[in-house]
Amino acid sequence: MRLSPTMAEAVSRQVTLELTASIVYLQLAIELENQDLTGMGTWMRAQAEEEQVHAAKFIAHAIDRGIAPQIGSIDAPQFTGRSPVELFEAALAHEEKVSEAIRQLYRTAQEESDIDIFPLLNWFVDEQVEEEATVGEIVGRLKLIGDDGAGLLRMDSQLGSRTPGIGVAE
Repeated sequence: MRLSPTMAEAVSRQVTLELTASIVYLQLAIELENQDLTGMGTWMRAQAEEEQVHAAKFIAHAIDRGIAPQIGSIDAPQFTGRSPVELFEAALAHEEKVSEAIRQLYRTAQEESDIDIFPLLNWFVDEQVEEEATVGEIVGRLKLIGDDGAGLLRMDSQLGSRTPGIGVAE
């Protein structure tokens, strides 16, 4: 079944949003690495890679259904905060934005009676619940740590143990 024009446009928007998320995470990595929090930077870089995988999933689905998605414009991310907790809060806010976009894509698919995209969207709904929970937990832990330098360095080390590519959604 070929994607309808409405679904093709919606999938293109989602591809752009997933690629935007990748750039957001990359900028967050840069900000953290600039503060010598290389472990947190490593975690953010792994997230950036994961978002590219997410975009690739939507691209593959669209191409399989006879449509070449169009990547829209992507603005450079701007962050007002610079502390680790503020940067992870920015990541959480972006995940919440992506989650809402997935829900809206689901609604569009329902309106278009596009049942062929539901397996992909169901996977993304589950993925976004996990993403928000993970980033939310990190924010919570950073708030508990507060200004404790030793605690921040322990957290940095823990997050840095994530190997890029490992844990990336397939």
